Amino acid sequence: MHRRDFLQFAGASLALSPFAFGQDATKPARIALIGVGGRGTSLLRTMLNLPNVVIPAICDIDPSHLARACSMCEKALGKKPEGYSMGPYDYRRMLARDDFDGVLIATPAELHAEMAIDSMKLGKSVGSEVPGAYKLQDCWDLVDTKEKTGKRYMLLENYFYSPVRMMVHNMVHRGALGEPCYAECSYIHDCRSLRFTAKGKLTWRGEGKRDNYGCLYPTHSLGPIAKWFDLNRGDVMTELTSVMSPAVAIRQYAAKRFGADSPQAKIPFKNGDMSVTHVKTAKGKLITVFYDSDSPRPCNNFYLIQGTKGLYDSRKGIHIEGRTKREKYDHFNDYMDEFRHDYWRDRGEAAKKTGHGGGDYFVVSDFVEMVRHDREPFIDVYDSAAWSSLVELSKQSIDAKKTIEMPDFTRGKWKTREA
Repeated sequence: MHRRDFLQFAGASLALSPFAFGQDATKPARIALIGVGGRGTSLLRTMLNLPNVVIPAICDIDPSHLARACSMCEKALGKKPEGYSMGPYDYRRMLARDDFDGVLIATPAELHAEMAIDSMKLGKSVGSEVPGAYKLQDCWDLVDTKEKTGKRYMLLENYFYSPVRMMVHNMVHRGALGEPCYAECSYIHDCRSLRFTAKGKLTWRGEGKRDNYGCLYPTHSLGPIAKWFDLNRGDVMTELTSVMSPAVAIRQYAAKRFGADSPQAKIPFKNGDMSVTHVKTAKGKLITVFYDSDSPRPCNNFYLIQGTKGLYDSRKGIHIEGRTKREKYDHFNDYMDEFRHDYWRDRGEAAKKTGHGGGDYFVVSDFVEMVRHDREPFIDVYDSAAWSSLVELSKQSIDAKKTIEMPDFTRGKWKTREA
C-alpha cells in the first residue's frame, strides 16, 4: 500500500503504524475457518473477542473439533455456523458460499498452500497459518494466484508482534541503530513430544521430520528480521547456504519413550537436530537462521540485528554507541517508553490475554481488518513465499553442498514497493 493511500484510509494519527487499518468496525468482517483443532480453536477464540465478526461456516474433518468450534461461535455470536466435515476436500464445498469474504486456514502445514490457492480462486481472501508452503512451486502458485484473482493474502506470522520486536521495528525505522547490516534469528524449541501420538503413531509434525529436512519452520525466525530489513520493500533475499547436523536427538527420544527395539526407534528421520542457513540480500545484508526443534533444551528463540550505530540482541540487551556505556548493554525496557509501538500502547492490555506473547491478538486483528476493509496486509503473499521458500531451498543447498540462488517473488517490484 502506498503511504498516501494509507494516510487517506487510516488518518495521519496512525502514521507510526503503517500496517494498521484503524478501529472502524462498523462494517462486518465475514470470515469462515478451515481447521479448528488446537491452533484453529485458539485463533477462533481470539477472533470472537473482536468487534463485528460474522462466522457463517466452519470446516474440519474431525466432527468433535467442528462441534466445539460451532458451539463457541453460537455462545459468543448468538448464531451457530454451518459445519462442513465430509472428508478432506469438503472445504471446497464451503468455499462456494457467498456469505463470507475471507477464510482463516489453520490445518496441518502441508495443506496450507493448496487450501489458500483454492480459496483465492473461489473469491475468498486468505489468512494462512505458517509456513505458507513447503514446496517452491507452491510458493510461486500462491503469488500467481493472488495476482491473478486480486484477492488478499496474509501469512498469520505472529512472532513479529511481540512488544519488544515491534519496539525494535520502530528503533530500526527511526534510525536508532543506524544502517542495519547483519542479523541472527532462530527457532529453538523442543517439539519432540509433538512428533508422536500417545500410541506411538507419527503425527503430521513427525511425518514432516521423517520425510523432509533443512530449515523446515523458517517464518517465526525470519519474519521479524525480514520486516526490520524491509525485505521485498527496498531489498530482497538473493542467495542462501545451509548446513545440517545428523538426526540424533529425535531417535534417542523415540528409543527412550517407546523402547530401543520399538518401530518408533527405527524410524529413519531425515531432518537433523540443527540446521544453520546463511542468507544474503541484494544490498549485501547478511542473515543467519538457526533451526532446532528436537534437541533437549529450553525454548530460546533469539534475535539480533546489528546496525552501524549499535545493536539489539534478545539474549543480552541493546547497545547504542554514544548512548550506552562502553562494553555494556542497556535493558530493553530502557527504550520502551520512547519506541513503544502504537499497537501495544493502544491495545496492549487486550493483547496480553492471548497466546504467543500477545502476537495472536494482533495477527488475528490485522487479518480481520484486512477482510473487513479489503486492504493489502502488512505480511503479504510475497513475504509468505519468500520466507517459506527456505524450506525447499535449504534442502537444495544441503544436498548440493553449495550456495543456492533465491527467487525474487516480487519479480523486481521490491525496488519500488514502499516499506
